[in-house]
Amino acid sequence: MIEIAALRALVAVEQQGSVVAASEAMGFSPSAVSQQIKKLEKQSGVAVLERHGRGVLLTDRGMALAEYGRRIMGELEELQATLLADPAKPSGVLRLVGFSTACRGLVGPMLRKLGTAVSGPGAPGSDLEIRVLAEDPREAVQRVATGEADLGVVHNWHSVPLVIPENMVHENLCMDTADVLLNSAHPLAGRTAVEPSDLVDERWISTPAGAICNEALLAILAGLGRVPDIRIYDPDFSTHIAMVQMGVAVALVPRLGRPDLPAGVVAVPVVNPMQQRQVGLVYRKTMTASPSIRHVVRLLQDVAAGLDVG
Repeated sequence: MIEIAALRALVAVEQQGSVVAASEAMGFSPSAVSQQIKKLEKQSGVAVLERHGRGVLLTDRGMALAEYGRRIMGELEELQATLLADPAKPSGVLRLVGFSTACRGLVGPMLRKLGTAVSGPGAPGSDLEIRVLAEDPREAVQRVATGEADLGVVHNWHSVPLVIPENMVHENLCMDTADVLLNSAHPLAGRTAVEPSDLVDERWISTPAGAICNEALLAILAGLGRVPDIRIYDPDFSTHIAMVQMGVAVALVPRLGRPDLPAGVVAVPVVNPMQQRQVGLVYRKTMTASPSIRHVVRLLQDVAAGLDVG
């Protein structure tokens, strides 16, 4: 008889690419994962891994077993999320992953609403515990797709599409507009809007190379055959605002989760085209009817409906 725990270990190795990475994702030691793999090989009578350099690869039989394992675990997850869950009482631990400005602008207010909603015994969500991890959308999608997280808050720039795997649902929440932030002494600071051609000679601060917001910034000038003159890279938008206030750079900063701008910093919309990103939620199809997922999704939708970021 093949055990579910052994199949789960094999699926983790397939998804993470190594025994060590699988052990980190599962919260076990590498030796514990290796023991589960050896148990699976004994139970199935076939080799599922083979050494490749310093790593491992799944054999053909291992790939077939991993595919069955994903299917079985998906069915078990759906069973636990629907038939074994009380639809009127969301409960358990829900692992949420989202980008940092969404954590400030959406997840924080959602947690506050959840806390208000559960103030009385037996209230919906009173047994629901939410754990939050800040990650960029690509990493968030991967974590949800592989089961490391249950719900993701992601963004999708029109110029930088986000790929959503087939085993996941994507629901839109709101449209988030990004403005160019300028020092109040900047010649463009008095404008009601600017176009990409107005920005070709600016010095920029940007999120790190390869980040989605960095790629969106690059796309602004791509149609003009230019590359932004990025002088500073920093992942934190609060640093971007500080640099703009000091007059050493301009920045493209979305409105969602953006703090009140300090004196000396103005936000000017970029048009032709507008710089917008679609903010949405992702979760596995097997969790579609989960009372906890549906409850948190509804709370996030309520928060998004009250935002003025589009």
